[in-house]
Parts: sequence; structure tokens; C-alpha cells
Amino acid sequence: MFGHFRWQSGCAAFMALGITAGTIAPLVTPTASFAQTTFTDVQSNYWAAEFIQQLAQRGIIAGFPDGSFRPEQPVTRAQFAAMIGKAFQKAPERQAVRFYDVPSNYWASSAIQDAYTTGFLSGYPGNRFEPNQNIPREQVLVSLANGLKYNANGNAESNLQYYNDSNNISGYARSPIAAATEKQIVVNYPNVKFLNPQATATRAQVAAFVYQALVSSGQVAAINSPYVVALGEPTPSKPVAVTIPEGTVIPIKYEKAEKILVTKDETAPLTLTVSQNVITDKGTVVIPTGSRVVGELRPAKDKGGSQFIAQKLILTNGQEYPINATSEVITKTETVKKGINTKTILRNTALGAGAAAAVSVVTGDRAIAAEEILGGATIGGLIGLFFGKQSVDLIAIAPNTDLQMTIGQNFQVSLK
Repeated sequence: MFGHFRWQSGCAAFMALGITAGTIAPLVTPTASFAQTTFTDVQSNYWAAEFIQQLAQRGIIAGFPDGSFRPEQPVTRAQFAAMIGKAFQKAPERQAVRFYDVPSNYWASSAIQDAYTTGFLSGYPGNRFEPNQNIPREQVLVSLANGLKYNANGNAESNLQYYNDSNNISGYARSPIAAATEKQIVVNYPNVKFLNPQATATRAQVAAFVYQALVSSGQVAAINSPYVVALGEPTPSKPVAVTIPEGTVIPIKYEKAEKILVTKDETAPLTLTVSQNVITDKGTVVIPTGSRVVGELRPAKDKGGSQFIAQKLILTNGQEYPINATSEVITKTETVKKGINTKTILRNTALGAGAAAAVSVVTGDRAIAAEEILGGATIGGLIGLFFGKQSVDLIAIAPNTDLQMTIGQNFQVSLK
């Protein structure tokens, strides 16, 4: 039976501190009453939005100065230690130790010592902490289970069989992760059955884990999320196919150039890449990130601009679908004049064949070196159209913002 759902586009300064990288000093965390709770890159329908918002309200995490949260950015061990210190107030249970790779003036030195003495984190042989190492998902879960003194009540190995990739869980992590699973600390997006234990934890994932750890210890209210692992509850069955409705927006990116120049009269083939998952309101990914949209830029003569017309959607698994989708009409222009240095025009720029011919004739540069020449016509055959011109106006397209497209007609995608 085909499903028809509401749709969303989803993507992924962390910690209680806004950390960028390395030893760069962290931002000061705002007090909870003035904390930023909405972020420019965390949409309300993002899978971890509520986890992030709730922790931000409590002053446990914060964003970056530009208003972003960067949910898909990796988390280091130092950053995780800083967050632990904000989330959990716990008395020390062992003496501090000097880590040789954590100088006393390191920005997270105090947070690392606190995380160690309270039992949340340990070091490596040789008194190393590896503060700048990206932390794996399984290590985050082990830290939370150990720090909160959770032990599996049932058979640990039986619990772990819930995960389709349980064989990838390290030996040291198996019992703690079984305990974390029982306590419903584990949050797996987009498929609850896959733990991905060795993958680097992202900022959104760590926010979800920490929030669930707070839930397990009775400090916050539970969030209703389909991605929280709950043993004994059946995994919802997926529909065989879904209908993507008219009006759905497909976010895209173009990785070959930052700008595209075409003449107002030319048609140029173009392939774009889907930049964020398109998912149903039930969390089913239907158009995954990395899928391709094949189409062409066409003249919109009645409006004096250019428009991307999609023709085919190619999913990451190779499935292909005809698609009716278009961008808005782009009418911005850039004037190319005789004598201008072509390097200033062509830096990070792709050209339609007509635009390449125009630039070549007007500037006198017969060796155009754009990032990419879009096919569809030969440059030589177009040269004559621009002889004698001292300047030419070209349509200037910023593909990553101008070419976001809207589906114009319902179509079905198989989930097999």
C-alpha cells in the first residue's frame, strides 16, 4: 500500500561551550535564561531539533556566533568532556591524574579532569587523553553508562542482538552499551536498528545521547522520538513506496563551481546533487543526500532570465525516476566588457557554451579556462553571434541558492 506523507528536508559550537577546533578558546556559554535556542541550520523538522533545543534552554550546549549549531560536525573528546561537566553534577570518585597531552592552560583542562574524576571518561595508556581525537558513538555511550553507574539487568549479548550491526561493537563497549540500551539512552537516526558504533559522533547525536541520559536519571522529561531505541517494542514497518507530493522542495548543491554564467538565450545541460535528505514525517528517507538531479538550464524568455528544469532523479542506490521540478527564474546579470581580465570573471565559475563564446569574443581571450564548460553546443559555432560586441550581459547564477527546486507533480518512489 502506498503511503502519502508530510515532508521535510533534513540534514547533522557544541558542548556547553562554542568550540571550533583544536586549542581555540571556547565561547562563553550564555546563562540558561538568555541561551540561544534556535539555530539557523537546525530546522524545526530536523530529527534532533528538540533534543538540541531542550539542552540549549538549559545552558548545556550553545551555538556559534553566526547563529548556527553545525549539527553534523564531529565532536572531540575534549568537547564531550566539557558538555559532560555542564550536564551532570556528580561528586568525584577517584583522584585526578596528569595527562601528558593536556597542558594546564589547555581550554578544557578542568573539564577533562572533572570528567575523569567523576568516572565519565578515562585516558589511554601512557597517561594520554587525546583531547582532539574525534569521539566514536560507542565511546559516548560507554562514557554515559559508566559515569551513571548503569549495568545491564538482562543478558547483555541478547540486548545487543537488537542491532543489525552488533558485531561492530568493541569488546570493552558491549556491556555498557547493553546497559545504555536498557536505559533508552541510545538514539539511532535514520534507522533505529543500526548503531554504527565505530562512526564518529556528531554534535546532534551527542546532544540526543546526553538528553536521553538526563531522561534516564529523572532530570528532564522524555521526548517522543521514533529514533530512541526501546527494547521489546516492534520496529515500525516501512511502506513499499511513498508518494512525494507536489510542492516538496528539494535542496541541492553544485560542487564544481560557485557561479554559473549563461546567455539569456542558451540551453545548457546541468547535473545537481541533493544536499540534504528528503524524508517523510515518519522519518523514512526517500531521497537521500548525494542523489543526483539531471536536467538543464533553459531560457525563460518571457521573464528575461534562466531556469533549471529537472528531467531525471537518480537515487544513491541507482534507481532512476522522471521528475517534474523547476527552480525559480534567475534574472540577475553580470556584464562582461572588452578588456576585462578573464581571471576575475572565471574564478570558481562554470560557463554555458554560449557564455564561453561571448566571453572569448568580447575579452579577446581565445583560451577560456573556466571551472567547467557546460555542454549543449560547441563554442566555435557560437563565436559569430558575438563579433563586434564591446560588452555582453550574462545571466549570473549562484547554484547553491538559486537552483533549489520545487516538485511540480506528485510522483512515487519505491522503498525496496
